[in-house]
Amino acid sequence: MNRRTVLQGLVAMAALPLLPACSRATAPPSPAGTRAVAALDHPEAFWRDKVSPAAYEVLFEEDTERAFSSPLDKEKREGTFICAACYLPLFDSAHKFDSGTGWPSFTQPIAGRMGTKRDFVLLIPRTEYHCTRCGGHQGHIFDDGPPPLGKRWCNNGLALRFVPRNESLPALRG
Repeated sequence: MNRRTVLQGLVAMAALPLLPACSRATAPPSPAGTRAVAALDHPEAFWRDKVSPAAYEVLFEEDTERAFSSPLDKEKREGTFICAACYLPLFDSAHKFDSGTGWPSFTQPIAGRMGTKRDFVLLIPRTEYHCTRCGGHQGHIFDDGPPPLGKRWCNNGLALRFVPRNESLPALRG
């Protein structure tokens, strides 16, 4: 465990009595015409040997990678960004944009693929999002994205894998 994680935890614990109860990530209803994704019922430890140690910390311990450290931030090819743990397709490259923040950013995910919950780790309420299939932490949603939606889905590169458009998507894991 690193010093930042300990400090964030101490601050969050001190603020807990002041905050409303937070629930486990919940998936929004799937829009008409999309298929809901069934959640896997695996303990987080199941994924430990399926991803790198750094990816495990991001996905299942809700850590954050350093800004500008992911090559996926500069990925510009057409393709699909999938969950690094279970390989569920999460974002189409058509919705990726350069936010200048140092993390891969998207205007929207593939419908029905993300669950959300409130996050108060930095004391400022944020919306955190997770893969609906494996529960892996992906990132946070901000209201400073480009028109017309105005949303920035800020993702940890370690939580994703990129599959170019001309390659087959790998079989889902889990």
